[in-house]
Amino acid sequence: MLDFCSHRWTLLVAMILVCLTLFASLLIQWPSLPLKITSIVKTEVISMNINVTTVLVWYWPFGVKSSVDGNVCWERFSIPDCKLVDDRSMFSQADFVVFHNRELMSGQQSLPVTLPRPQGQRWVWFSLESPENNGNVKPYAGHFNYTMSYRRDADFYTPYGSLVPQDFHTGMTAEDFAPKKKTSLACWVVSNFLAHHKRTAVYNRLKTIIPVNVYGAAVNKRLDGKVMLDTISQCYFYLSFENSIFKDYITEKLWYNGFMGGAVPVVLGPPREQYEAVAPKDSFIHVDDFPTLEELGEFLKRLAEDKKRYASYFNWKRKYTVKRFDGDGERFCKICPKVSSLPKHKVYDELYTWEWQ
Repeated sequence: MLDFCSHRWTLLVAMILVCLTLFASLLIQWPSLPLKITSIVKTEVISMNINVTTVLVWYWPFGVKSSVDGNVCWERFSIPDCKLVDDRSMFSQADFVVFHNRELMSGQQSLPVTLPRPQGQRWVWFSLESPENNGNVKPYAGHFNYTMSYRRDADFYTPYGSLVPQDFHTGMTAEDFAPKKKTSLACWVVSNFLAHHKRTAVYNRLKTIIPVNVYGAAVNKRLDGKVMLDTISQCYFYLSFENSIFKDYITEKLWYNGFMGGAVPVVLGPPREQYEAVAPKDSFIHVDDFPTLEELGEFLKRLAEDKKRYASYFNWKRKYTVKRFDGDGERFCKICPKVSSLPKHKVYDELYTWEWQ
């Protein structure tokens, strides 16, 4: 019994000694532990910040400012790791700087060429105007790395609108979506009515074939924004005529006035295939589909009488809703998700050539 107790006592003493040794070792290393922990946390924070892309809007298009308070790209558009700013004092910290062409063209703003440009900072030329309305862009050769435009081949494609897939309940037909109250055959809202525009010649001929209700500044018959869509919805057809015809130049005249207005758009602009790249082919009528304007006019009159066929032009509403892009900063936040796929050493030495091609 004594030997057994002695053996147990020896084991207990040995265990105590081992514990004391480990504890002493920890005490020796303890001062450096907080430093190691702090170092790890700091490294992780730095790593996260490196992945944040800062986009500086040098000036807001047409002076219409959008709020950049808080984490706007994430909170409003669910775009992570993206910081949108408009404070020019952050120029040296910006990864991208966006310049709107209209203010450059008018002389209201100028490029900050006298400031030291940080290595790796990229400049974005932004315009939603057609080339003939952009002024002379030749002086900007060599300054810009990327383009932001309605053009589908731009580095940042920013259309006037788009169709967004929508999961509607099954069983609904095109007739359910076609507006019922129609009092006019065709209508047109126009503010820029110039003799050299192709749309002016088309309208002048078309109005002799079918009745067209015209509104807007051009005829001193303005429509308040609150009633414009309701007015258009009472027309069977809306003349979505662009003021100039260029590659991919499809504006709010299709997306907002036509589609959202509830009238079938009759489009005049780029070729049909460019419209079909962004909208279903049976959602609009193209002026070029007809050899003569007389045939177009007669087709519209017959179509308005055929309720079922007319309703078929609203089939797209069974699958899509219209998203309109306004000056809310979303297009600038959308730069961030594309960063990893962009060519890193791109420069537009001939911006004019790209624009007019």
